[in-house]
Amino acid sequence: MPDMSLTTKCCIAGGGPAGMMLGFLLARAGVDVVVLEKYPDFFRDFRGDTVHPSTLELMYELGLLDDFLKVPHEKIETLTAQIGEEHLTMIDFRHVPTHCKYIALMPQWDFLNFLAEHGKRYKTFDLHMKAEATDLIEEGDRIVGLRAKGPDGMLTIRADLVVGCDGRHSTVHVKSGLQSDDYGAPMDVLWFRMSRKQIDTADTFGHVEAGRMMIMLDRGEYWQCAYVIPKGGIEKVQSEGLEAFRKRVTDMSPFLADRIGELKSWDDIKLLSVSVDRLQKWWRPGLICIGDAAHAMSPIGGVGINMAVQDAVAAANRLAGPLKNGTMTTEDLRAIQQRRILPVRFTQWLQLTIQKRIISRVLGMESQQRPKPPLFFKLFNIFPVLRRIPARLLGVGIRPEHVRTPEIL
Repeated sequence: MPDMSLTTKCCIAGGGPAGMMLGFLLARAGVDVVVLEKYPDFFRDFRGDTVHPSTLELMYELGLLDDFLKVPHEKIETLTAQIGEEHLTMIDFRHVPTHCKYIALMPQWDFLNFLAEHGKRYKTFDLHMKAEATDLIEEGDRIVGLRAKGPDGMLTIRADLVVGCDGRHSTVHVKSGLQSDDYGAPMDVLWFRMSRKQIDTADTFGHVEAGRMMIMLDRGEYWQCAYVIPKGGIEKVQSEGLEAFRKRVTDMSPFLADRIGELKSWDDIKLLSVSVDRLQKWWRPGLICIGDAAHAMSPIGGVGINMAVQDAVAAANRLAGPLKNGTMTTEDLRAIQQRRILPVRFTQWLQLTIQKRIISRVLGMESQQRPKPPLFFKLFNIFPVLRRIPARLLGVGIRPEHVRTPEIL
């Protein structure tokens, strides 16, 4: 079958949170946009699904909040932790300056399907599933399109702008030659599910013991669990055997003992290799990377989806008019990075600080030691008003974006 060719204003590689939100916003503003998603659907287990108040506020600004909240989800208004024998309420979202004062736990595939369905309302929105970007098209020093492998053969797309939204292992990033700084991470995460019973407690968000950390998120019918291990430690964990890992889990959460057999094999446990990195420059003429393709985030705080969405809104705000009018310049691309670099740097600095000062120390503790929460953690219980500070930083962030693009039907 002969190769297919398309011409568009903007071609987005990657149908994750950044790609789908940017594609939706540009199409809503009347810009011709092609979005490529390499998989046949959005169903991927253990993708981030913490939709923060900042993202819910964007749904309100778009007039989509009521419909969005009809999608099944759970709410988190407070985050608690057990550190050794002490229980602390760390974060309280009930006072953040947004319409929704909570985190919505929603499967990422539902979030992406929601954006895709609303994007399809606009004739300028062109979503291609099972289409994976494989190479960039260059003329001189400018990117003028990309090539993709689709279900019917190769696809060549010429575009005024290519946007890399294809995640932390971005093909667009690699092919572009843009350089990245790797800031490292002391841990990896093992993700798995445990069924949830009505009698289960729901007040423990994180549990910390000497050498061990586990986080449990209430997903209604099941617990989404994240067991933290030292970086590169998966082979050691597996060599000790599945039964030993099950015991680790039940030592942290004894009430799971009656269902720990649901972990039947290592196939039920998924490894997330944690990395924190950031491109030195996010763009070159005709191309920009956003979301994880520009800055991989640690899973700390579940900020990844929300930072990607914020990038997309900032990009749409700056690019919608110039793309539609054919007046886009490299200054527009530079301005997007300048707009987003402060919140990205601050968030990664905060994650790296937590990794170094808390997680590394905990994972390095001997089992006979008893971890104790830092004094400033204890202050959250003594002065509950202090819980609003991390809630504001996590739930809204610094320099939150707002939708500035018009809707053109």
